[in-house]
Amino acid sequence: MSKIIRIGTRDSELALWQANRAKTELEALGYKTKIVPVKSTGDIVLDKPLYELGITGIFTKTLDIAMLNGDIDIAVHSLKDVPTELPEGIVQAAVLERGNVKDTLVYKNNEEFLGARDGVVATSSLRRKAQWLNRYPTHTVEDIRGNVISRLKKLEDSPVWNGAIFAAAGIGRLDLRPEEAVNLDWMIPAPGQGAIMITAREIDEDILALCAQINHEETEICTTIERTFLNKLEGGCSAPIGALAYIKSEQIIFRGILLSPDGTKKIEVERIVKLGEHTDLAITAAEYVLERGGKYVMESLGNEKQKTKVYSTKLLTKDQRGLFTKEIVVDSNDFIKVNPNRIPARYFKNEIENVIITSKNAVESLITNYAAVELQFKNIYCVGRKTRRFIKNNIGPVTHFEKSAKELAHYLVDHIEGTEVTYFCSNLRLDDLPAILEKNKIKVNEIEAYQTKFDTLKVADSVEAVLFFSPSGVQSFLQKNESKAIAFCIGDTTAVEAKNHFSDVRIAKIPTVENVIDLVNEHYK
Repeated sequence: MSKIIRIGTRDSELALWQANRAKTELEALGYKTKIVPVKSTGDIVLDKPLYELGITGIFTKTLDIAMLNGDIDIAVHSLKDVPTELPEGIVQAAVLERGNVKDTLVYKNNEEFLGARDGVVATSSLRRKAQWLNRYPTHTVEDIRGNVISRLKKLEDSPVWNGAIFAAAGIGRLDLRPEEAVNLDWMIPAPGQGAIMITAREIDEDILALCAQINHEETEICTTIERTFLNKLEGGCSAPIGALAYIKSEQIIFRGILLSPDGTKKIEVERIVKLGEHTDLAITAAEYVLERGGKYVMESLGNEKQKTKVYSTKLLTKDQRGLFTKEIVVDSNDFIKVNPNRIPARYFKNEIENVIITSKNAVESLITNYAAVELQFKNIYCVGRKTRRFIKNNIGPVTHFEKSAKELAHYLVDHIEGTEVTYFCSNLRLDDLPAILEKNKIKVNEIEAYQTKFDTLKVADSVEAVLFFSPSGVQSFLQKNESKAIAFCIGDTTAVEAKNHFSDVRIAKIPTVENVIDLVNEHYK
């Protein structure tokens, strides 16, 4: 590859060290690279513990946006900071060989306080806090934030703290490990601790291929097990979960732990399986923990005092609900129902030169009616990344896509081959696209591929914010509800409809469910 690979990273010293390691490995293979530093929310907000911020992936979201916007080609992360569910369009491209996985206590003066009733240690990690209090229940754990250098300085300057806990890999990589430090062999680290992940866009096949050359298979196997365990327990920054897998003598040894935040409850699991027979290891280990009180611990975490009420007009998955900060109570339901139509075969007797698809619903209707080989489309134009990927996986390549129907219409006016398009749409559709095309003498043949029906519900008066994912969803909501809440919209087309009724309308930077949720979290943080 002749292009320069732009490596996105946070701008802390440790993050830059990790980015430079990826740079070195790629350049050793002959690739040209450039580091692009980006500041994250986790680096900016330093007045709260990470677990109180409650935002999954707080150190990765800014880089995700930069990547999806095309500002960087790959992003380098501390693997333990990366959510188990990556944003749509982004995938794990490589995991570099792991460093030291342990947690390290850096102490002042001596270690005698470990045997004393009163001791004070500092950490921003709920996992470390819970394990420390489980082992030393009479001690006090205080919060400490900032990069490695600033935390070491805060420890040095504190008249109260006896020590602070760090990741051994972090202080080791920066050559900052003091003599007054000891590894905490009894503490189970965070899933992925000590490892470096590289992410890339799912559609960048060349980038994914070159990143695969620096992937470390053993580290990938072990960290995948740890992160699957975390995902099964539904944990994030706000849950005290530890996991460690390693390979020895063709066996995988795994240890996992879940605790209550105060350390009074602890459930541990240990498993040893042969390498190659580890497919279900993480799931069975997590189920063991849940069955022995872990479910109660997780439910207790979820039932803490909550402050905000939001409603999604699209039924959210369990993983999507988990992306909201812990203060937010969220309900969801599908406010529109979609039924595919039977599309007559006469439409597909000959190749269709120009096809327009503006939603996944139209794709699902097409592939319900016909096999991909029966759909002879020369050029496919669509709206949205998700729809584009769905078309590519089920029908064929997409000639061009835009983020809204209106923008697609303007593109087609300037670039279309011929003067006619076939538009697979719903019985309820906006007029923008066909109106713009017909105004510019492009004939639009509309085929009703599916029917959209309103299926609205009356929501509670306490709802402060509503999430909308289509203009039809806005219209359906208003059948039984007033427009008093804040409208959080997935994209411009939905926002246009919302602005006709709501006084406060917010639009996600990237048109995905996850980014609408990010918008809500940002508002309520």
